[in-house]
Amino acid sequence: MATVYRCAGCGVDLNLSAAHLYPADAYFEAGNKGTLSFSWIDDARFRFAKEDRIMPFFETVNYWGIQRRRTRILCDACGRLLGHIYDDGPPMMRGHGQFGFGPSQAIPRAPRYRFKIKALNISSS
Repeated sequence: MATVYRCAGCGVDLNLSAAHLYPADAYFEAGNKGTLSFSWIDDARFRFAKEDRIMPFFETVNYWGIQRRRTRILCDACGRLLGHIYDDGPPMMRGHGQFGFGPSQAIPRAPRYRFKIKALNISSS
């Protein structure tokens, strides 16, 4: 059975694939509570809006700061906020980073498409 992910606002099929879903226990610096994270999405089904805020944020012990830059994922049909794109996916290279540093800020990382579970209608077909 295939899992179908739809927008909770308008019911349109978002064409998300469980094959690109990260495991529920995968560790991400920005956390994963109440969300589903995908390694790839069909860009044609979504709109993207850059978000740049200067305001303190604390998501996890390791993911906090003053300025937050991220991209909002919106349903292309109704404009509902579905989630955000984070840059804390798996490393895009092997090794210790540009200057021998190890944290994610020194090693380029793949994007992670993080969807709020409440923004999706999930069903099996």
